[in-house]
Amino acid sequence: MSATQGLAYGAPGIPARWTSSAKSGVGTALAPSCRVWFTISHGILNEIYYPRVDSACTRDLGLIITGPDGYFSEEKRHADHIVAPFEDGVPGYHLTNTSLDGRYRVEKRIIVDLVRPALLQEIEFIHLAGAPEDYRVYALLAPHLVNAGMGNTAWIGDYKGTPMLFASGRHGVSLALASSLPWASASAGYVGFSDGWQLLHKHGELDPSCQRAENGNVSLTGEIGFTEIERRAVLALGFGPTPTEAGYNARASLQAGFEEMTKGYVEGWREWQKELEPL
Repeated sequence: MSATQGLAYGAPGIPARWTSSAKSGVGTALAPSCRVWFTISHGILNEIYYPRVDSACTRDLGLIITGPDGYFSEEKRHADHIVAPFEDGVPGYHLTNTSLDGRYRVEKRIIVDLVRPALLQEIEFIHLAGAPEDYRVYALLAPHLVNAGMGNTAWIGDYKGTPMLFASGRHGVSLALASSLPWASASAGYVGFSDGWQLLHKHGELDPSCQRAENGNVSLTGEIGFTEIERRAVLALGFGPTPTEAGYNARASLQAGFEEMTKGYVEGWREWQKELEPL
């Protein structure tokens, strides 16, 4: 695993805080080795827990969409949300976020890896106005490793040649975010000053000099490499006791394939339900 060194400005960031407690979904995999749990609200992922169900490692993970003439839209604030489980009793979710201005729709599916500590999120971006090339889609991740919004370090790097967004905390837990479509650009920054939300809202693009943010309230942002042909991507968020292990888990989860993982995820919950007495 390698990392570039370009310190962001604004350390240590504004005081950290958690997101809404009004959840619309929770989930995990029914597998003996599973140590990842997640929550959903406002059309995006909120707290993702690892390695225990009382150990939150993220505040949230959502999308920002930009476009011509300073267009800026954050899906959790500027869209209508529909959240539906794959089927009754199966806590895998299909999310539909349609922008309030009618310019785009985002379709997502979310599951947990059955084998390794990782979460998979399939994302399809559908333009409803203009042309596909008008829009750029960014994943915005707020690490809060082991229940701590402060004291985290984030950076842009790679695991064995696969570009990733990394973060580590003070309690021996790391995360790595990888995309099936290469990141077109990425940055790490301090929340309230050099984070991706601030950069995109003010300037419409990320700052390539912001590649690392140390010991603070940090944020990671990556532009998903959508093209006119490729409008669907899978994001893998891997966890581990070290950045290298988190990177390994993220890459291995991507390589395992979203459809194959989804099949096993759903089947595990179906089999468990067969053992229940009917109400």
